[in-house]
Parts: sequence; structure tokens; C-alpha cells
Amino acid sequence: MSRVLSALLLIPIVLGVVWFLPPVATLLLAAIAAAIAIVEYCDLARALGIEVQRAVAVVTAVAACVAMGYGSLPLDGVVLVTLLAVGIAAVAKGQPGPGVLAAVTASAFGLVYIGVPLGAVAAIRTIGGREAVLLLMATIVVSDSAQYYTGRALGRAPLAPSISPKKTREGAIGGLVFGTAAMVVGGRFVFPASSIAVLAVTGLVVVLLGIAGDLFESLLKRSAGVKDSSALIPGHGGILDRIDSWLFAGPAYYLFVRYLQS
Repeated sequence: MSRVLSALLLIPIVLGVVWFLPPVATLLLAAIAAAIAIVEYCDLARALGIEVQRAVAVVTAVAACVAMGYGSLPLDGVVLVTLLAVGIAAVAKGQPGPGVLAAVTASAFGLVYIGVPLGAVAAIRTIGGREAVLLLMATIVVSDSAQYYTGRALGRAPLAPSISPKKTREGAIGGLVFGTAAMVVGGRFVFPASSIAVLAVTGLVVVLLGIAGDLFESLLKRSAGVKDSSALIPGHGGILDRIDSWLFAGPAYYLFVRYLQS
């Protein structure tokens, strides 16, 4: 019941912000999600024995989200400042050890893994319109649902047993078929100038990357020995658990919206 209630609360909020409010509201929502997700990411890193520079990670991930989504900050500048900040912070800590490189790398990786992808989704609202964002949402939701139900009905062969034992190849195929179909059908209305072939390839790439993003976060959690990234959302886990597919699928869809749809 908590899972259903949480979904009934979150979905209208996201849809309302994307559909009824100006693009800057979508960027604000993305920045908030980035801040929460990067904190969860830092907790996963700590569970892995990696001490991420939390303040640097949070600030730079949010800055990267804003830079990518709105252009008010130069993204290259954010990246360069991040590299300098994590290096200087490591030196200031003054503790040599085998974990130094892992800590510095993990501190900078949050920007690429969380900040930039969420900023790309916010940018889609600006350059492609609200319909483009909702099409991405619909494709991922349809794919996720198809993976679950197809997997339950037909699933036999594990997809990645050491990472996510419940996922099956049959479920993944179902997600590919129905998610790609959602992109093609919806894309004919959102991007009428784009051919069916282009939409099909885009849908296929988005779904495949969504599955990869889900598995990547599962890999982090399994490595850290935790079930969820946090307990923030009852029945759903943390923000990172809810946006894992978006973090890989969003940037690819952004490239389509910005450069390929015609």
C-alpha cells in the first residue's frame, strides 16, 4: 500500500511541474533530485569503504545539472572546477593511503553520473517542449512495466544473475518491444517530421540504456550490500532507485531531441 500511495503522490507532482509550469521549474525539480541522489550516492560509496568528499560532490553535481539544463553556468567550467576542488580537498586532508585515488575519482564521478544526465532531461523541456519530456517518461514507464510483467509471465533465463537475480532476458525483450513501440507511437505525434525508423532506433537505444542504468545502480547497491539507495520514498527506496534508468537513457534522448529529430 505504501508503494502505491507514494506513486500516487509523486507522479502527479512530476507531471504537474513538467506540464503546467515553465521550463525553469523542471530544472529546479531536476536540481533537487540531483542533490538528494548525490547524497544517496555518497552513502553507497561509504558503504563500499570510499570516503567521497560529500560537500564537493553535492555542490558540483547540482552545478552541473544547472549548467546542462539552463546554460546559466558553463559546463566546462563546472567540470574544471570540480577536478581542481577534489584534488585540492584530497591534498588538504593530508592522509596518504590506498583509497585516495578511489575517493577522488568517486567524488568527481557524481557530476557525470547524476548531475549532467538530470540537467540533460531538464534541457529537453526547454528545447523539445513538455511533450518531449512526457514521451521519455512514457517510454521508460512502459518499458519498466513490460519488463516486470513479461518477466513474471515468461521469464526463464536470467539477464544478469550476479547483479539483479530477478531480471530475465525475456523480460528485457518485452521491455525492448513495448518501450520501443511507445516511442514510435508517441513520437509520431511529438516529432511528426521524424521517420518511423529514426523513432524506432531512438526507442531501442533509450530502452537499452534504461536497462543498463538500472543494472548499473543495482551493481552499486549489491556491491555495497544494501537493498535500496535510501528509505526516502516508502515502498520505492530512494531517489536514485527511481531515476536509475533516466541517468543512462536521458542523455541519449537529449542528443536525439537536440540533433537528430527532424
